[in-house]
Amino acid sequence: MKIYFCGSIQGGRQDAELYATIIDELKSKYGEVLTEFVGSPTVEQDEIELGSKEVHQLCLTKLKSANVLIAEVTQPSLGVGYEIGRAVGMDKKILCLFRPNSGRKLSSMIAGLHDSHNVTVKNYDGQDFKDILKVFFTMS
Repeated sequence: MKIYFCGSIQGGRQDAELYATIIDELKSKYGEVLTEFVGSPTVEQDEIELGSKEVHQLCLTKLKSANVLIAEVTQPSLGVGYEIGRAVGMDKKILCLFRPNSGRKLSSMIAGLHDSHNVTVKNYDGQDFKDILKVFFTMS
């Protein structure tokens, strides 16, 4: 299984450690994570070195080859929203993970996708994302 994981990069790196934890879980149990760099503490610098056009093309190529998209959507991010929209257009199976205890409100444009267009949106708290992943991949 090829997995495209997305989380905020330019929109804020507060959840970078959490992204790395989710990516580790995905790699150890469910398949190849094509976007492991999202959990890297140096990803912003890496993007600067590549340039915007190269990053865009690289990510779209990876997204096209993925079987599923997993998005951590707690930290608002234009890029993550764009990736989700593109994945919907490619008819990918999508899981969006949101932490309601973060004090943030999930965009209706994401929440409204739940149970349509192969999209599942789930709230989670702490480590229970592991159970959500298990159910998602059992049904994939």
